[in-house]
Amino acid sequence: MSESSYLENLLDGADVEWKPLGDVVDSTQNIRWKDATRHYRYIDLTSVSIEEKVVIETSEISADNAPSRAQKVVRKDDVLFATTRPTQMRYCLIDANYDGQIASTGYCVLRAKKEALLPKWILHWISSSAFQAYVEENQSGSAYPAISDAKVKEARIPIPSLHVQREIVRILDAFTELTTELTTELTNRKKQYNHYRDQLLSFEEGEVEWKTLGEVGEFIRGKRFTKSDYVERGISAIHYGEIYTHYRTSATDTISQVRSEMKPALRFAKPGDVVITGVGETVEDVGKAVAWLGVKPVAIHDDSYAFRHSMDAKYLSYYMQTAKFIREKEVHV
Repeated sequence: MSESSYLENLLDGADVEWKPLGDVVDSTQNIRWKDATRHYRYIDLTSVSIEEKVVIETSEISADNAPSRAQKVVRKDDVLFATTRPTQMRYCLIDANYDGQIASTGYCVLRAKKEALLPKWILHWISSSAFQAYVEENQSGSAYPAISDAKVKEARIPIPSLHVQREIVRILDAFTELTTELTTELTNRKKQYNHYRDQLLSFEEGEVEWKTLGEVGEFIRGKRFTKSDYVERGISAIHYGEIYTHYRTSATDTISQVRSEMKPALRFAKPGDVVITGVGETVEDVGKAVAWLGVKPVAIHDDSYAFRHSMDAKYLSYYMQTAKFIREKEVHV
């Protein structure tokens, strides 16, 4: 059972009052850079680990070099929730190390009214499947999905007594500690896998012939479709965002289907093509690939490409995950 489902089960039968998040959080402030005289740590959209739910890396900024999105002053016990690509569920609780530092405007800052609820109560609630479903229904945009701060604060949160909150938070903290240990082990195994994959797919000059992707195949750009085009039964489709959130090296089935009447306006990847993302927030996102091994063509989004070639599709997909490809976007044959 996931932590979010566990939380919802723990609430079953509890005496709770439901309120919008905006009713139980305090207002926050933006920095006035013209008055700033010191350096700050900057929490940008990649500073918070999606897996670990903590700040893992920041940069130092001042009035002289602060990016335009470096605006929000954060305090200890604030909860940050990333409003860009929000279904990735990038969030964290600010600890004492980052009290008074600066966060990107890409975060909604939730500062609990502590007479009503615990900061960790907000933290655990936004991990729930109910909140995630709310985000999915209220985000907008297809290329760069986002949800506004106002919409986040319209989400309703259950508020039991502080005593009940403390007890449930205690249980969930223990659950989180165990999950973190497992996540750390999985992360280490993934690093080990990446290392050996890169080693197996590395070659010295002269061992193989090196060519660019354009020399060994062609790129076919997809056509646009949106969330409103999704149906339960229709044409199998791959949205570019699903390539780095759902699919791995290869796929034979899709999680999405679009309206059948759209077929004349769509473009398709054929079995054996590699579907590649054309956009993303990070270097790793751009060029992320999945080999399409289904028995029929699949519709692809216009922010992705079908790479048509005569090579082994899974070999290409594996190679496109390597550090070398991410750096150079070349392939060897």
